[in-house]
This record gives sequence, C-alpha cells and structure tokens, in this order.
Amino acid sequence: MNPSLELQLKTLPSEPGVYRYYDKNEQLLYVGKAKNLKKRVLSYFNKNLSGYRIKIMVGKIHRLETTIVNSEYDALLLENNLIKEHQPFYNVMLKDDKTYPWICIKNEDFPRIFLTRNVIKDGSEYYGPYAKVRPAKILLDTIKHIYKLRTCNLNLSPAKIADGKYKVCLEYHIKNCEGPCEDLESKEEYDEKIDAIRGIIKGDFRKAKEYLVNQMMKHASNLQFEEAQIIKERLDILEDYQAKNTVVNPNIDDVDVFGMTSDETAAYVNFFKIRNGNIIQSFTTEIKKILEETDEDIMEEALIEIRQKFGSDSKEVLLPFHLSVEIPNVKLIVPKVGDKKRIVELSEKNAKEYRLEKLKQVQIIDPERHTNRIMAEMQKLLRMPVEPRHIEGFDNSNIQGTNPVSACVVFKDGKPSKADYRIFHPKTVEGPNDFATMEEVIYRRYKRMLDEGESLPQLILIDGGKGQLSSAVKSLRLLGLYGKITIVGIAKRLEEIFFPEDPIPLYLDKKSETLKILQRVRDEAHRFGVKHHRTRRKNSTIKSELEEIPGVGEKTIELLLSKLKSVKRIKEANQETLEEILGKSKAKVIWEFFNNNG
Repeated sequence: MNPSLELQLKTLPSEPGVYRYYDKNEQLLYVGKAKNLKKRVLSYFNKNLSGYRIKIMVGKIHRLETTIVNSEYDALLLENNLIKEHQPFYNVMLKDDKTYPWICIKNEDFPRIFLTRNVIKDGSEYYGPYAKVRPAKILLDTIKHIYKLRTCNLNLSPAKIADGKYKVCLEYHIKNCEGPCEDLESKEEYDEKIDAIRGIIKGDFRKAKEYLVNQMMKHASNLQFEEAQIIKERLDILEDYQAKNTVVNPNIDDVDVFGMTSDETAAYVNFFKIRNGNIIQSFTTEIKKILEETDEDIMEEALIEIRQKFGSDSKEVLLPFHLSVEIPNVKLIVPKVGDKKRIVELSEKNAKEYRLEKLKQVQIIDPERHTNRIMAEMQKLLRMPVEPRHIEGFDNSNIQGTNPVSACVVFKDGKPSKADYRIFHPKTVEGPNDFATMEEVIYRRYKRMLDEGESLPQLILIDGGKGQLSSAVKSLRLLGLYGKITIVGIAKRLEEIFFPEDPIPLYLDKKSETLKILQRVRDEAHRFGVKHHRTRRKNSTIKSELEEIPGVGEKTIELLLSKLKSVKRIKEANQETLEEILGKSKAKVIWEFFNNNG
C-alpha cells in the first residue's frame, strides 16, 4: 500500500458520503456510498476480506477520494449520478435504455402523438420509457380508436390556418381527422382531447370517460343515434383497455412497486408504476453482481435509478424487504397483507419469470456458462467447499425382501453419465434391511474406488431420510472419507434435504435448479434400481422353473438361457438343438421333462 493511501485511511471522516477508488493510472475503479465513510472504506482493507473480485479490486487501489453529504439518501443520489457519468469497472449498472420507446406529445399547435426512441428537449412531453414496444403500441392504437387526431407534420399556427394555407387530406375524408388545418376543429376542442389522452397514458381514465359520455349524450339528445353508437363503441374500447390493465384495488393510487429475485451472479429487478389501480409502466432489468453485492445494496441502487428513469415522484414505494436508506418525503413500505402485498408478489413473480427467460437463453447460447452457474449455486445452497461436478446417487430396491438390488447413478456437470452407473447385489445382508444394505453398498463402492485410485465424487445423494443417511455416513467414517465428501439425504414426502449431524432439514425453493438436479439424481437412481430389480425377479422366476428339472444345475440353466433366451424356447426346442448346446445325456433329461409333463 502506498504511503499517501495509508495516510488517507487513517484520516477518514465518520460522516455519510461517497468514496471513489482510483488505480495508479488515475482510472476510476469504483464509486460507493456509506452511512459512515470511515467504517465502510476501512472494511475493504480488512485482512479477512472475502470475495475474489473484491480482493482483485482492492489490490489495484492507489488512492481514494471522499465527498461528505448531509444524509445517506444524498449519498445514494450522488453515487448514482457518478456511476452514470463515469461508469466505473467494478460498479453494478442498469442496462442502458437508449433503445426503449417513449410516447411523445409534441410541443406544437394541435399536438401530434406518436411513438419515438429519440428524446428531444424541445418542450414536448415524453411518457415512458416502455420496456417493450407492444404495450406502447396497444395504448396508442386504443387512443387512435377513441380520438381523431392529426398525423400530418404541418405547421398549424393560427395565422396560417386563418390564411387558408392548407386543405384537408385523405385522413379527413376517411374520418380519421377532424380537419383542424381548415379550422373545422377548434384548438379548445383539440386540447380537451389531448388533456384526456394525458390522463389515459398516466392511468387516469376519468376525464376521458367524462368526455366520451358527454359526447354520447349530446348526440343522443340531438337524435343522432348512429353518432352516439360510435361514441358508445369508443367508450367500450376504453373500458376494455382499462379492465385489462387494472390489477389491484383502484384505490391504490400513485404508488411505485419493486420486486426482486437474485442468484450468485445477478439480480433481477421489476418495477411497476401504478396509478388508479392501473399498471401504467412495467420494467424489468438484470443487474450483474460484481463485488458480491447484497440484495439490499442492489435494490437501493435500482430504486433511485429506475425512479429517475421513469420520472416518478410517487410518495409511496412498496418493497419486498426493508432498506436502511430513507428518502425525504417518501414512504418505503414492506406490506404484510392485502392488495399491496399481492402487487409486490406480482412484481416479484415478474422478476422471477424474467430471470428464467434469461437463463433459458443462456442455456441455449452458452451451455458452459449455464452449467457453471448451476454448479456455483449448488455449492452455496448445499454448504459445500467445492462445486459438485461429480455427483453419485444411491437407492435400494426390493419387494417383500426378495431379489434386493442397490443402484448407483453418476451425474457429471449436472448430466447423467450412464456408462458409470453401477448395480450392487447385497452380500452380507439377509432380508429387507435398507439401513444395512446402504451401509454395505457405500462401503463397497468407495473402498473399490480408493483401491483403484479413481476420482471420488464431490457429492453423494442418498434416497431417504436420517436413517439411510446415518448408515451411509458409518461407511464413510470407516474409509476415512467423512468430511472429505459432502453427503446428504433427500426425503421424498416434503423434499427435505438432510445433512449429517444436523437435526433441521433444508427446504429448497421448489423451482430451484439445485433441487431439480437432486430430484433428477434421486429419480434416476430409483428408475435404474427398479429396472434391474425387475430383471432379477424375472430371471429368478425363470430359473426356479428350470431348477425343478432333476440333475440340472445353475451353470446348465445359465448356458441354456444364454443360447435360447427364454423358458418357452427351451420347451419348444427339439432334442437335437438341446444336444448341440448340452450334449446327449442332459439334453435327453430336459427334453423328456418338458415333453412328458406336457
């Protein structure tokens, strides 16, 4: 550490603020915020620092700068602005929204309304951005079905209209425009429509409905029933659009909602802007984790960035968990029950679906990255020292204690390696005893692997609860492998994951990929075991019929079955065929046994 940096660390203030790390080339590495600058910055230089990427970054720090602010919220705002401006390598950042569309109400006489990706600071109104084009287009189409608006780019100033500079076009004749260019529609009438449209875009349908109802009643009172029916159809379109976009209690007004899900490598944040019970904005983004950021850290960054992005000034924000930051004049609420709780759950569901969509894309485009992520997730959830690249699963199969077999299946990088599957026939266990069978099979499997110098698995999965797991652990202890290989049991009823010497089982999320792989290993071991158990029972039944023949032993039976494949074909074989396989004397015995007993 250079002397000037060491001196800076000793003189840090204990105030809220922002810190910035620079390397020896004066490149900005990282911008962070803190309630207490001294405590936060010194934590990076702790000898027990965890996280590979954090250690790499700290090794590059040559100097630091700090800025003191009045509150943690001010620190969060300053941090957000600095990250956007300088884009430091080690900071998490939301994806750029340059390609997202906006709905524009143009700053002009008789404003046009259209979709655009270019925001021009000319006094026009922009609503968005919309994460997907389709909802914005549906909204615009709905507006155009209800209101007749001009689409031309003429300069409709009062002077030019008064001078008769323009003539109505085709849009007027096909009844898509009221003809303001020839002063056939007043500016007051047009502005009244624009005002109602602003409400629709913001999720407030009251003015639009009031305008349409007044128009409908006006036509009806003048006995213009066809015109009234057209207005009625437009009102139905508006109400249908509103119904499809109302997802919560209409009394929930002017609220921002955030949901999140995360894994080892990224967080996925969803945002709803709600007005009058309508979701008027929905946006989901992926935020890559760089320095092992917590969900709380990422949510704080996303909260500020997304609210700025969508120009939200809501005084109430619904969240899935508590944040330490306080925003002036804004309530941060974690709802426990009711409609507000349900809308947060819906936001979280959107985040989860977005994550699954992204993971499926990665699985197709980059299967190796997909595997690496799953392995890292399994290592963390199962408390393992290493990733479970090699998993072995065991299951016992027997019916009424007969013909027991124990199956061992092998998964490598999360996929079955069928060439490595093994079947064990218990040698020391009499009768149906799953515990003793598991103890014997585990010992035999890993004693042989040790003797032959084979690579051992990182994870052993036992199909069963505490009893079977304890039996398997006994064998690992005898072999000196306990503690060197992670071993867990999985109980089928509640999908509980049991660890040795831990009375409390682990319950994984039902959609967790870790649980899905464990279930697949368990189910594959069961399938493989049952298949061989049935084969053994079948062969046992066949052999028992042949064993009734006097003077015929096991070797003779096996030779016959290897050549003729079934008892039926043995029965149907003539004496000459049997003689070719067994010789004259035994062939005669077998042929006479089946033919004399008919």
